[in-house]
Amino acid sequence: MDLDLIQPKQKFLLTDISWDAYETILKVLQNRPVRVTYDRGNLELISPSYRHQRYKTLIGRFINILAEERNIPLINAGSTTFKRQDLERGLEPDECFYIQNASAVVGKQEIDLTCDPPPDLAIEIDISTSSLNRISIYAALGIPEVWCYDGITVKVYLLGEGKDGKPTQRLTFPFLALPEFMQFLREAEMVDDPTVFRSFRDWVKKGLR
Repeated sequence: MDLDLIQPKQKFLLTDISWDAYETILKVLQNRPVRVTYDRGNLELISPSYRHQRYKTLIGRFINILAEERNIPLINAGSTTFKRQDLERGLEPDECFYIQNASAVVGKQEIDLTCDPPPDLAIEIDISTSSLNRISIYAALGIPEVWCYDGITVKVYLLGEGKDGKPTQRLTFPFLALPEFMQFLREAEMVDDPTVFRSFRDWVKKGLR
């Protein structure tokens, strides 16, 4: 097993890791703030920064408020580990949500991707850039939409295909203007959380104007 230390120090990559070793590492790190990504023998560990956690929490709360005010069914699955041994891939989104498939997971205590649907939307905070292609892992696991925020802009990845083989339109919250949405992330840098959440809720109630 080779250990390759990558800068910054809170991120490193292991190679030639078996699936059983990946499962063992997940158990050892259970309930610790470490993001684990596995891709066909390569395993990356990242200790998220304060800034990373701030954006993750803010976006997750904004999406919950949006669903509440628009009466959209939603199950927040947080940073659940999603993995498929047959695909030799696994990761934890920064945040993820069941929306179109919310009714399929209501009441479940565990999610098994071999028989349960994947989340409809994943949030990826790209402050500490991964050494692995996490977007390709999301696609392999069947997660159709990923919003990736790098601290400046939100980039939307549509991983499903339409009838013509091209990406479909945004599946979740197609009415939401992302540039206006991002204004509240910038506002959060200047005010406390309750203030920005009230401001966001008021905006949603007024019809996202």
